[in-house]
Amino acid sequence: MKPLTNLRMSWRAIRSHKLRSTLTTLGVVIGVAAVITFVTLGASLQAGIIGDISPDDRQNIYGWAAPEESGNQGPLAGAQPVFTQADVENLSEQPGVRTAYGYTPIPSQSVDFGGERIPRQDAVVATGVEYVDADEIATGQQFRMGEREAVLNPAMANAFERNVTVGDTITVTTFGGRQVNATVVGITADSEARSPFEGFGPGPRVYLPLDPYYTEFVSGAQETPRFAAIVVEADSLDAVDRAKESTRTYLETESDAEAQAGDELTYQLQTSVELLGQLQAVLDQLQAFVVGIAALSLVVGSIGIANIMLVSVTERTREIGIMKAVGAQKRDILTLFVTEAVIVGIIGSVLGTLLGLAAGWAGAQYIDIPLTYPIEWFGIAVAVGILVGVGAGLYPAWRGARTDPIDALRYE
Repeated sequence: MKPLTNLRMSWRAIRSHKLRSTLTTLGVVIGVAAVITFVTLGASLQAGIIGDISPDDRQNIYGWAAPEESGNQGPLAGAQPVFTQADVENLSEQPGVRTAYGYTPIPSQSVDFGGERIPRQDAVVATGVEYVDADEIATGQQFRMGEREAVLNPAMANAFERNVTVGDTITVTTFGGRQVNATVVGITADSEARSPFEGFGPGPRVYLPLDPYYTEFVSGAQETPRFAAIVVEADSLDAVDRAKESTRTYLETESDAEAQAGDELTYQLQTSVELLGQLQAVLDQLQAFVVGIAALSLVVGSIGIANIMLVSVTERTREIGIMKAVGAQKRDILTLFVTEAVIVGIIGSVLGTLLGLAAGWAGAQYIDIPLTYPIEWFGIAVAVGILVGVGAGLYPAWRGARTDPIDALRYE
């Protein structure tokens, strides 16, 4: 039988049972659409996270001391306050290091402005001046060390009924009820996290200088204030490894932190790219899990195709007998039914891909992440759809091809 004739007969058989063919195709459509949707969202989320890391941030090294079992659990996991101001100053003089400063979240209850109180427990951090670069500030300037000043991001500045602007004064209430005032001297351009310590998403933030805020907070409890984390900025991207090595060497041999860390704490020194790698590994595992669940829809779809093809073979037994009586060979019957199954698989995979693209776009818009299409998965989706059609239609086609022509002609 000529391929074109075979294709025409298969398409005519599919069209003669439109509702059944549509329902059969629907299983493949849903399966492929689910896979494309989850893969697209996963790729978009990863692209969004990578995009949050600025070139300047790539040469920063983030360090904290934590029990060994806390390793690889994310930034600041198990972090203990061990770094002194002397450590920070000495780290700034290490080979490959441009500057270093402390970083410490300040446990807070709320932020007040204009008689309005916004409960915030994790929005206030004390850090060095360089933590918020000057080019990241849209209005105003960086805070100055030793001054009672603050820099806010738009999410915090706009959280109040009357937006906070440069020159306004906010009040931070810490745990224990202590209240401190800070004059807002700058508003950042966006609300994105400035480092992995804040996570990789936007959120309200108040940035305060370590001196006087953090040193005052802990001066009553500790003779020497200690920071929970440090940020070491390398001279350049090429100097990151050297800066990281010199930082570790100093911390393990000469630092005040070593006396506190002892053998119970280990230093975690990681760049934002390395920290992102940990998060990406988790995202990859999560995506593989979700895609695996979506792939089950394809299995269900293939079972539907096989079931419908078996019914089709039974219904067309007499037709098969007539075809064989006029000279059709087994391979002709086999090819005819396999072609039908492949057509269903191709149509289902193409429609499923288009539906998955639309769903991925809608999902990316909803959670506000940059849309990234994993092109390679489109080909994989179509190939899987064809394989599903071939695999599901092979047995029914083989069964139809083995039908005895005499029995087929007698079949009612």
